[in-house]
Amino acid sequence: MTTLDNRAATLAIIDPADGSSVGAVPMAGSDELDAALSLAHRAQPGWDRTPATERGAALRAAADRLRAHADDLAELNRRETGRPLDEAKAGALAGAGTLDQYAELGPVHRGRSLLGDFAATDLMVPEPRGVVVALTPWNDPVAVSCGLIGAAVVTGNTVVHKPSERCPHTGTLFGEVLAGIFPEGVLQTVHGDGRIGAVLAARGDVDVLAHVGSTATGRSIAASAAATGAKALLENGGNDPLVVDEDVEPHWAAEQAALGAFANSGQICVAVERIYVHRAKAKAFTEALVDIARGRTLAPLVDTRHRDHVHSHVENAVTLGGAIRTGGQVPAGRGAHYPATVLTGCTSQMRVLREETFGPVAPVCVVDSFEHGLAEAANDDYGLSATVLTASMEHAQHAWRELAVGTVKVNAVFGGAPGGAAHPRRGSGSGYGYGPELLDEMTQTKLVHLGTPVRA
Repeated sequence: MTTLDNRAATLAIIDPADGSSVGAVPMAGSDELDAALSLAHRAQPGWDRTPATERGAALRAAADRLRAHADDLAELNRRETGRPLDEAKAGALAGAGTLDQYAELGPVHRGRSLLGDFAATDLMVPEPRGVVVALTPWNDPVAVSCGLIGAAVVTGNTVVHKPSERCPHTGTLFGEVLAGIFPEGVLQTVHGDGRIGAVLAARGDVDVLAHVGSTATGRSIAASAAATGAKALLENGGNDPLVVDEDVEPHWAAEQAALGAFANSGQICVAVERIYVHRAKAKAFTEALVDIARGRTLAPLVDTRHRDHVHSHVENAVTLGGAIRTGGQVPAGRGAHYPATVLTGCTSQMRVLREETFGPVAPVCVVDSFEHGLAEAANDDYGLSATVLTASMEHAQHAWRELAVGTVKVNAVFGGAPGGAAHPRRGSGSGYGYGPELLDEMTQTKLVHLGTPVRA
């Protein structure tokens, strides 16, 4: 087992808006990880034996406390990652809603009885998997954490939570807000960078590795899980396409594209990463998209390292013949700001179309038909989600059948009914990440056959 000595190591966070210091959080060392996992294992049997209704009640109490601290969490989120304050608060409140949802779903999560011999009873019983390590991202830290943690604890698991190293103060406050709601050892927070995550993933005393983040990290976690026998639950990167049909109003389509590409500066798992627009509407669509992009307020990305990554995709596109219609320049001054950017003349050789950019960049490709756009959209190594804008029910039906992604959205880049769950594909991960089905991921089924003895 890898030994860590992080007694002097800290996670120093810089405000991406102005370059000022937010603070530093100590990283966990081997002793801290050993203690956290040991406590989680000791606490799990008692938590499993706690009535499901009491576990649900604890989640409802946690949701109430989260709402009471939503403003504080949002402010820390804004300072650490640059996320707009209203969006950060909405994320915290969405997390509270998720805890409420699992508070209701957990106690009614059930197995099955089977029809066997008349004198026997056959049951399929769900049981908690044990200790869950939750590795959560920085771009929506509270909402995502609530999904994984809520589903895990309500089904009788205990959780060791490592928030992203890019928002450790938000993660610390999140853990403190929920402290005291659950018995000791049910939910613990540890801090560290990717090295700590790798050590946790490689341990043999973890039952579930739940990760939301990059594809590269997800693949490393999957390899560790294959070696240890832990269950890997992964929602990883995406390269989500938007297909614009010839029969939709181009200014409306541009508004949808801008929302999908520029919300939270493009730092959303299901952001629009590449756009395929029908030639008949390409000129009007692109002009409208450029106008919207030019009108957006300059916003920071999470840090300068990530901004360099985003800008490298833009530079690569220009090198290969793409044109910057607006944006595309690193602004002077402090912070990690980057403008909303529209690229045209994009081709499949460009990194901005082949890889996840995760920034406020809208690369536009002109296609000659809806079928051509759909084929380009499907040509990808990821499989998280996709959006189609069309007035044709035939095209909509064809699109959702053909696109090999977990989620297909028609005529809206965001939205959907509560409780929806999907399986990401290929480089985007595996397993349900939301909805009632996440309770199935956090449990394992035991088959029980109760026969009738022959009495003496």
